[in-house]
Amino acid sequence: MFYRLCMGLSALILLAACNQGGGDTTAEGAPKKKERRFLSVGAAPPGGAFFAVGSALAKVAEDNKGDLNWQVNSESTKGTQENIRRLVDGGLDFALANAAISYFALRGEGAWQKPHEISAVMTLAPNVATFITTKSSGVNSFADLAGKRVTVGPDGAGFHYFVRPIVEAHGVNWDDLTVLHNTQTGSVDMLKDSSASAVFLGGAVPTSSISQASASMDIAMVPFDPAVRQKLIDDYPFFFPATIPAGTYRGIDEPYEGLNVGSMHLITSPKIDEDTVYEFTKRIYEFRDQVVEQHPAGKAINPKNVIRDTGIPFHPGAVRYYKEIGIWPASTE
Repeated sequence: MFYRLCMGLSALILLAACNQGGGDTTAEGAPKKKERRFLSVGAAPPGGAFFAVGSALAKVAEDNKGDLNWQVNSESTKGTQENIRRLVDGGLDFALANAAISYFALRGEGAWQKPHEISAVMTLAPNVATFITTKSSGVNSFADLAGKRVTVGPDGAGFHYFVRPIVEAHGVNWDDLTVLHNTQTGSVDMLKDSSASAVFLGGAVPTSSISQASASMDIAMVPFDPAVRQKLIDDYPFFFPATIPAGTYRGIDEPYEGLNVGSMHLITSPKIDEDTVYEFTKRIYEFRDQVVEQHPAGKAINPKNVIRDTGIPFHPGAVRYYKEIGIWPASTE
């Protein structure tokens, strides 16, 4: 009796040890399937390029995951500021952001009360944006914005980080504007019904909201003073020259000399593990043609642009991939 009891206990102990000792196999010895991981990509409200590109990136990563047991989805958000806060809080895994806003967030400057730790994954398309008005509005210059009702992006998106310097560099006091907030689609509606005299629109070219506006109204783009434009480029690391080709939008028959007001870039948290960021970067880069099929901004996913420095350090997982394919500059190693 005692012998049989001991043998039974020994068998139970051995079985428990087998079940606990090999986390990667089942009781039958087959490989244990890894738990599915859900990855979120923060985008922006519908109507702008951020929303379209965020959706495209998530779809490409999901469609080409191979044997990776993950599920990738994009989320509509208020934009860059919300995306950065949610990355830091763990509510998002990846997000699109405007590099100008990211620059201040990382350093805890401006309205950011403390530094927010974020890492770059890839630099994407230029965010070419400016004030759009109607030809009948009487707004022909930045000076004409004084005293007018103007939209400057969704509330909480952080557009003021780059809009305010542009306005004030042209000699217009920010407080002289009646500042309104709306999405890009909502801003077009406000321009159409004259509840706003000018609206700040933009993103990767072409931007759907501007195309929408030009299809239903005779629009004009408020021109930059060339000297002011150059000073903005010289004074801020996130401003770059950008030209919108003639004919991009209906009624705009001359090239428009504007600004990249902070490139769209894909960011993540430094806390995300290196392998996840490596695999995500790899999928987006290798299948970038599929991004282009969904939005022209995908053309910015090229060897020279994705590694462009916008003042935000790159995540080690992204750097590992870029080194592997030979596009990471040796001077930064």
